[in-house]
Amino acid sequence: MEFCHIAPIHNLELVKGRPAHLTLAHLIEKSDTYTAFYRDRGKGEINIMDNSAFEMYKQRRPMYNPDKLLEMAKRVKADYIVMSDYPNEPGDKTIDSAKILAPRFKDEGFGTFFCPQSKIGDKEDLIDCWWWAAESDLVDYIGVSILAVPNAYGVEKGNKLQRFLSRWSFMDELEGCGILQEARANGKKIHFLGMTDGPNEIDLVKEYWRFIDTWDSSAAVWAGLNGIRFDNSPSGLVYGKFEKEVDFFAEIDDNIDIVKVNMYHIDAAIDYFNRLYRLY
Repeated sequence: MEFCHIAPIHNLELVKGRPAHLTLAHLIEKSDTYTAFYRDRGKGEINIMDNSAFEMYKQRRPMYNPDKLLEMAKRVKADYIVMSDYPNEPGDKTIDSAKILAPRFKDEGFGTFFCPQSKIGDKEDLIDCWWWAAESDLVDYIGVSILAVPNAYGVEKGNKLQRFLSRWSFMDELEGCGILQEARANGKKIHFLGMTDGPNEIDLVKEYWRFIDTWDSSAAVWAGLNGIRFDNSPSGLVYGKFEKEVDFFAEIDDNIDIVKVNMYHIDAAIDYFNRLYRLY
């Protein structure tokens, strides 16, 4: 598994040369510096271009214009495009959008990334959305959403412990009903989008390691820039997720040592489990 650390534009050197990246469509549109950094990345570095749905949802803004996704992906020479998805909407809305977008993206040479969604509290619809993705030839990558899963359990807001446990519980359900196995048999990759309430979510889902190909988060960098160091609490963040929205245009030069310690915390865990599960 490869981990994609996400950093503000001013701090992009922190993620230079990593084997995998997750880029954001709305930043590609707004920043030439951001675009050039990822366009000129090293050979073999994977670039998954996200549709910025998480950011738009949190800001209560309309979803990013799907007609712009191809243009933004070409600007940074992305490998995969996260197709439009609709948090807190019936799963069929995201599926219907993928049926339109996927052929266009594939014709242009891009891999397709599908992020299952459902209404808040409708876990069964989210599972049905996953079944569609696991079986569909239109999908290359499937995202385990930091929004969709807690939403499906009705725990995205409020109890941070329940949110922290939600994706572990959902992966257990996906494996139990055979969806993870079906996705893998059909050649799908799986990506964890973001991080809930601490870096030890990595340890929490280790029993599903063989199904997870990539994971992204701004947690190490953004918490660190704000002076928050990962700790020895069960989740790795004693007060849970640092909720302040990432300011990608912030110019912060303080606390870089804390950032690097946080990044190492995650990278060491990833390396440990990668080596451990190669033995089996």
